[in-house]
Amino acid sequence: MCGIGNIILIALGSNIPSASGAPARTLAAALQRLPAEGLTVRAVSRFYRSPAFPAGSGPDYINACARLEAPGMAPEAVLAALHQVEAGLGRERSLRWGARGIDLDLIAHGARILPDAAGWRRWAELPLEAQMREAPGHPVLPHPRLQDRAFVLIPLAEIAPGWRHPALGQSVAELANALPESEKAALVPLRTPFGED
Repeated sequence: MCGIGNIILIALGSNIPSASGAPARTLAAALQRLPAEGLTVRAVSRFYRSPAFPAGSGPDYINACARLEAPGMAPEAVLAALHQVEAGLGRERSLRWGARGIDLDLIAHGARILPDAAGWRRWAELPLEAQMREAPGHPVLPHPRLQDRAFVLIPLAEIAPGWRHPALGQSVAELANALPESEKAALVPLRTPFGED
């Protein structure tokens, strides 16, 4: 495993078809495009089916996480590379938390806390109704809602269980174990690579 200073963790999600096909095929296409943007894929979780969030906001998602490496690439550059991959797969950013063909989230970049501890805490503690309206104009790392999302923590625990959240002091495995059982049970791993079973 790459050192913590170089580790980049991302989450992938899709719940509507893209030009690459059904959601699971879109995730696979996104993973294939990352190296062209300077991001080396080191590990990929299984693909999971999970309920859309917020509840009732669209079809079920296909989610996964990946561990990447990009020595010397700043978080802003990683985020720009992820957005480039999304754009290449037809993503248009309009409705926040709406249905989407592809969503690539930068979850963590080593042990960085951005913009700083106070700024991170502000975004992490933002009430749900404000989260649905407000989006930061800069990277917030680790992802401010990482600790709340089973659809990120469960796949992330497969590929980076020992990565420790620099603001909370807990490992991915500890954060995943602390999730409510009902939320963990709502994630279903795909039985075939593209979920066409």
